[in-house]
Amino acid sequence: MMRLFKLFLASAFLLVLVSSCNKYNKVTKSKDYDYKLKMADEYFSKGKYKIAQELYEELFPVFKGTIKFEELYYKDAYCFYYMKSYADAENLFKGFLEVFPNSAKAEEVDYMRSYCFYRQSPKLELEQVNTIKAMGMMQTFINTHPGSERNKEATEIIDKCRAKLEMKEHRAAELYYNMGQYRAAAIAFTNLTNNYPESLKGEEYKLKTVKAYYKFAKMSYEDKQIERYEKVITEYQDFTDRYPESKLLKEAESFSNLSINNIKAIKYEQTQTAAKR
Repeated sequence: MMRLFKLFLASAFLLVLVSSCNKYNKVTKSKDYDYKLKMADEYFSKGKYKIAQELYEELFPVFKGTIKFEELYYKDAYCFYYMKSYADAENLFKGFLEVFPNSAKAEEVDYMRSYCFYRQSPKLELEQVNTIKAMGMMQTFINTHPGSERNKEATEIIDKCRAKLEMKEHRAAELYYNMGQYRAAAIAFTNLTNNYPESLKGEEYKLKTVKAYYKFAKMSYEDKQIERYEKVITEYQDFTDRYPESKLLKEAESFSNLSINNIKAIKYEQTQTAAKR
């Protein structure tokens, strides 16, 4: 009984498939372009974006310059978007704005073009070119459409992109630190502090800067140490200026005090060496 039921389902599926193919072949072979456009719209509404896109592409030269071309172009762009072909979608959204700059859909399409860059933002380990582009495009959208309801979402996307870039820079800084490349780590953490002043991790970045410069000074040749310990003290003072109420201030102060004591010890040793000559 079960076997018969499975055979029935398979036959039904095959029948639907053949019927669909016959219907599609009829549409593609038709010379009635209005009918073909109607069917493309029907496929679009049913979420069959690949078929709809193929028909729209075929109809581009037919309806170009007519009143129906705007809607066709608009839906063609969305076909690529829904198929997750974001680079193609972005290109078509851009083209739409160039062809129909005064369209009632222009604001939406402008936003979608920017959003396509956001959807192309890659994994954290990869280059973040599209993440940076998405931020710039979203900011341009906000500036161009100051009263848009989409500006709230555009701002949120900018914040998400900034958080992603911050995380990537943070990972790089931590990697330098863990590999013992303390000067590079100190510079990277300084850049994090300056590039993301609103970050909730700002105090942690500043402490890591102090620690990295201290470790860099400690492993340096003696003739460079005083200058580099002084850098630790300067960074600690900057810490106190930026975060006077920080709970991490005491730990940062300990590295400053160690640096002061090390400078005193080095100068004392230099004085003693000079006296023996």
